[in-house]
Formats: sequence, structure tokens, C-alpha cells
Amino acid sequence: MISFFYLTRIFIAFIVGCSFMYVANAQELSYKPVREIEIGAFMGFLGDSNSDFPNHGLQRNLIVTVGNNYESGFLKDNLNYKKPKTGIAFGFSDLRNKNSLGYVYSLAPFAEWPVFASKTSKLDVMVAMGASYATRVFNAKTNIRNKGVSTRVNWMYNTTLFYEIYKNKTSAGRLGFGYLHMSNGHMKKPNRGYNSVVLGFSAMFATPKQEQYTSYLKPKKIKIYGFYAANVGIGQNTLSDYFNTKKEIYTASLSVGKLFKNRVKLSIGAHYHFYEHYHDYIVNDETLVRTQEKHLKEYPVLNASSFGLFGGGEILLGRFGMEMRLGLTIAKPFYKIDWKLNEGYTYFSNGEEVIVPGELNSYFKVKHRVYGRMGLKYYVIPSIKEKKHTIYIGAFINSNLGQADFSEFAIGYEHRFKL
Repeated sequence: MISFFYLTRIFIAFIVGCSFMYVANAQELSYKPVREIEIGAFMGFLGDSNSDFPNHGLQRNLIVTVGNNYESGFLKDNLNYKKPKTGIAFGFSDLRNKNSLGYVYSLAPFAEWPVFASKTSKLDVMVAMGASYATRVFNAKTNIRNKGVSTRVNWMYNTTLFYEIYKNKTSAGRLGFGYLHMSNGHMKKPNRGYNSVVLGFSAMFATPKQEQYTSYLKPKKIKIYGFYAANVGIGQNTLSDYFNTKKEIYTASLSVGKLFKNRVKLSIGAHYHFYEHYHDYIVNDETLVRTQEKHLKEYPVLNASSFGLFGGGEILLGRFGMEMRLGLTIAKPFYKIDWKLNEGYTYFSNGEEVIVPGELNSYFKVKHRVYGRMGLKYYVIPSIKEKKHTIYIGAFINSNLGQADFSEFAIGYEHRFKL
């Protein structure tokens, strides 16, 4: 059977490849958009992923984006979308410790749009999500101090705020302030992740603009649709440094919401997760169940589950979607043991397992309740065609207060209706 991790990587490669073809061919458009190439140089701070993290200097990054800018507003039926930009981002990061941290290469589809467009035309935000490759990872013998990542292929997320300082017909210069994250989605531990804050400058070069037709067209009324959706998925993660084999998480969710101009979706919903690692730890009567949480054995399936509510937002561009959910975990009984295992440590004395559990502090109480999910979708039926029924596939990272919980591959159904 194909490994889930490889399946997720195949999907990310598929999304990146399809996005590149979308950029190259500019399908579903009634005119040729402005093609832009942007080269940015950034420097910043890489946070220490763990205590005794390897020494390093200021992180250096090179980012090249190739995209289409729909500034003329001629994207099918959407004159009010205000210059969205989509494309592919290529990245290189020097983490400034060649032997322990090495270099990171990344490839990701991105979307960019204005911020406070009614006040200024100079401020834009870019969001990119895709895959990265690390040349140096954790090794218990040769690289034990770097617990940031333990797999070479990982998820990558980049949010950058740009401010335009000059512009002419075919070029522009911008200052950028960004946040970069990389991790394997809890597929293998240790996985503390890399988190960076960077500042830099980018130069953009564009093809000459096409003739502008928007002044001859009457703006269309903003279309708002309602929708309800359902999805099921399968994920994988590891439980702790000691229980470091991959096991499945089965997921399901229901949501309702509104779709604005076939470009932005807002929703609310509920989710359910079942963790094989949690269930096996309970039924096998492992140490912390046997000594501290005996009541979990009464209902092992229920106590190996998680229930929650969420609010979601999604940006739609043709067949692609970039989704983020933020929510409240109502019940996740086993998370106490999860926390104790991962915030504490285990050792063996005379052949006996000894667990020094992590403390259930105030941070645990917050992290226990804050649920997050973000990822990429591919729609079998493009959103721009305004179909009532559509199906999508997607790859996602689920998290507890921003820290990866598990990676997920999902399939979903959506029904739309006019309001």
C-alpha cells in the first residue's frame, strides 16, 4: 500500500504542477493578464526549535515568484476583485549553520491580494503553501541538537506583507515583512518545526499591460451564494518520541456558509477525529492509562476521539482553493496523556519504563482548546463555473494552537444555492 506521506507529497506536486499550468496558460480568461516575475532577498531570525538548538546567524532567503496579475479586473465575471495575483513561488533559505541546519528549498502555489484597498494601492499580502526540502535533518547520532525537522520533505507556509515603494509601467520595488513555517505535519518526530520572521526587498518585472477595457463595462452586482459541505479524510501522525510509528486518524466534518463572487468563502461547522494512536494506547493499557487515567478504558473509542466547532475562510482561484479553519475543541479526552508524553520524557531503569510527565499548566489548557487546519484544495469542477454541486480533494495540516497535530488527505462534497 502506498504510504500516506508519499500520497500527500504526490498531491502537493499535483497542485503545484496544475497551478504552474494555470499560470502559464491563463485559462478561463477572456484576455491576456499581466505576467510578472518578482525576485526578493530577505534576512531574518530563525527561532530556536528546542533547547540547546545549534548556533546560527541571520537567516538568508531568496524567493522568486512567477505569476499572473489580473489588475485590469477582467477575470471572467469578477470586476470587483481588485488585482488578484496567482502563481508559483520558488524559495531558497540558508539557515546559517551548514552542518546542523543546512539549506531549505521550497516550491508552492501562492495567491496575493490588496490589503485596505479602499485606502491605499501600495499594500498587499501574499500567502503561499506547498512543499519544502531540507538538506539537513535530525539524526540521533550525527545531528541530535536539531529537533526542528526529522524528514527531508516537509510542508511549507509563507505569509508576507508587501509595501510598494516605487512603480512604473514594467517594474516595481517593494519592501516585505514575512513569516515562514516548515514542518512535516507530525508525520515523524521530533518535529518542532522551523519558524522564521524575515524582512527584505523585492524587484518585480512585468510584461507590458494590455489595453484596459473596464471603463466600458458596467460593474456587476456582487453575487452571494449559500452552501453546505461535507468531507471525510484520513491522516497520519506519530504520538511521541517513544511511540514514533505512523498510525491513522480518521476525520469528518460538516459546514455551512456563504460564497462571495466565486472568490471568497466563509463558513462555520463541526468536526470529528478518531486517533488510532490514542485508541491503541488505551486498549493496550500503557503506562499512563494504567497509573493515572484508568477511566479512559471505559469508553476507548469515545476517549480516542476529538469533537469541535470551527469557523473557516477560503480563497478560490479557478480549480484551486487555499483554506484555513480556526476553532474550539469541545472534547479531546486523551490529549492530557498526549501532552504529558510530549512535554515530559521517558527513560528506563533496570529494564522498567519510567515516565516523567509534562505538567498540565495554563498553556496546556489553552492549547487543548484551540484547533486549527489549513491546506490546499483541488476542485474537480472549477468554482468559477458556478455549478450547484462540486467535489474536491485536498491536503491539510491540523494543529493545536499552531503546532502540527497531523497531516490529512481529504475528499469533500459541496452543494451551492442562491440566496
